[in-house]
Amino acid sequence: MNMLRTALLPIATVIAAGLSAPAFAQAPASASCTAVSEQQVAALFDRWNDSLRTLNPDKVVANYANDGVLLATVSDTPRMNPAQIRDYFVKFLKGEPQGKIDSRTVKIGCNVAQDIGTYTFKFKDGKSVHARYTYVYEWTNGNWLIAHHHSSAMPEGGKGK
Repeated sequence: MNMLRTALLPIATVIAAGLSAPAFAQAPASASCTAVSEQQVAALFDRWNDSLRTLNPDKVVANYANDGVLLATVSDTPRMNPAQIRDYFVKFLKGEPQGKIDSRTVKIGCNVAQDIGTYTFKFKDGKSVHARYTYVYEWTNGNWLIAHHHSSAMPEGGKGK
């Protein structure tokens, strides 16, 4: 019995170590990481917000990676490709939205950056929406593009309870 335990212990240790280490924890040794600052990540929101001002859905979609995902504030439908993202913005831009960051946290990794916080959108009819957001940017073909964008209205109306 002790021989069996002695033989199986190294195998179990290797399996346990493999299961506990996240596969995505490190970029491959050959990958080079593109430097980006918190200010540059913040400017990516400004770029996106400026594209809203054009009222041109194609200009907005240009901020998203080809495989980018949009989970939008005022739509129940996940947008999983450029055509679906464009469809959302064709409708959303009719309200002439403009966003303003209320609070922000930026996290930076190797060729990925996250911008997480709250923002307020104002529309041409005078209405506004307070929402939470997450942008995940990826360095793709020499550009920072939105890989994932999630926005949801504040469940308490932005009162911060």
